[in-house]
Amino acid sequence: MNQINTSIDRDACAQLDDQLSQRFIALDPLGYFLIRVDVDAAELVVEHYGNTVDEQGLARDPDSGEVIACRQGGPRTPSAVWRGRTAKEVGIALSEGEGINPLSRLDHALYLGRELQKAEQCLLEGSTYVQD
Repeated sequence: MNQINTSIDRDACAQLDDQLSQRFIALDPLGYFLIRVDVDAAELVVEHYGNTVDEQGLARDPDSGEVIACRQGGPRTPSAVWRGRTAKEVGIALSEGEGINPLSRLDHALYLGRELQKAEQCLLEGSTYVQD
């Protein structure tokens, strides 16, 4: 009979995740997503924002041409918004639903899946969600 090792070194896993978060990421030319938890509605909210990616790999606002800063910037209007109670519900709506399909990169889709799972867990636990 095979036994499964159930002891997980959480610190080592967190350290590995932090290290992997520092790698180069090619931006999705179709845009980026902001994910949040709407506690009052008990829903995950995903907003999509369009951008263009220049020859240097920088995201630029498609209207103004200005570089979109990661940590700041003025209010922008999302090109689409999805809401759902679970990561699966929102993920299916994003990838199979009506309207635009704003994903052109597999790594971006995988990232969104991980982030949606984190957001769902925070919603269930009542903890604060912070997007990676």
